[in-house]
Amino acid sequence: MLLIDRRRRRYMIQLRPGGVSDLRGGKVPHDALLGQEEGGTVLSSRGERLLVVRPTLAEFVLEMPRGAQVVYPKDLGAILIGADVFPGARVLEAGTGSGALTMALLRAVGSGGRVVSYDVREEFARIAEQNIRRFLGAADTLVLRRQDVYAGILPEDLPLDRIILDLAEPWRAAPHAARALAPGGIWLSYVPTVPQVAETTEALRRTAAFALIETVEILLRPWNIEGQSVRPAHRMVAHTGFLTTARRIQGSGETGLAEAQPEEIEPQDQEVTAR
Repeated sequence: MLLIDRRRRRYMIQLRPGGVSDLRGGKVPHDALLGQEEGGTVLSSRGERLLVVRPTLAEFVLEMPRGAQVVYPKDLGAILIGADVFPGARVLEAGTGSGALTMALLRAVGSGGRVVSYDVREEFARIAEQNIRRFLGAADTLVLRRQDVYAGILPEDLPLDRIILDLAEPWRAAPHAARALAPGGIWLSYVPTVPQVAETTEALRRTAAFALIETVEILLRPWNIEGQSVRPAHRMVAHTGFLTTARRIQGSGETGLAEAQPEEIEPQDQEVTAR
């Protein structure tokens, strides 16, 4: 459960019979929460009233234990849409990290899909598996492997509809992805720096198996709204990484299509946006 105090401080706790959580505003007995519907409130031992809700995936990701840096919620949504992850999709992810992206993928592919997640770091994999079980329970559609995607993709994991990489050198997996993705399949890689984007793009081109190579950056700016005071927040989640997508095509890759370029906004559209 997620407990939120009057200052909007958040406390994520796992309920157990007889348990007690010691928060800044006092102690909260778990028995006062077990069996109750979410959306209500609970009083702490110091009389602090806290809102009680189940954490969303985004909230869980920001509060859960982590080994590797997580993919932020603002990027999770963009990844699912950019890679067009659909119910029933067969998805390969590398690396697993702390499991944030893995959980988003599992919910997107549904009970008819399959997520195979590669990671070579045992210590991170253990944390990720614990996080996944804690939030989703047992996931029959997930396969966790201690496998290096740079060394190749295992035959038993083929064919694939989507390949999503959160790695330092995703370009090293481009030849393997070209062989593993079904025609029309989508590659998506997530990296923090421009040199990594350039290296990835060139590697995808060299395979002659991908078209429609595009890179975007996602920015998120919250707003404070209090009566007549409406202004941007002092802090925003700005740069976290670049998303590069590409489509697997048939043949040599000579499609006659130029890679997508940002569309220019007509002057009239600019005025409408400004208003």
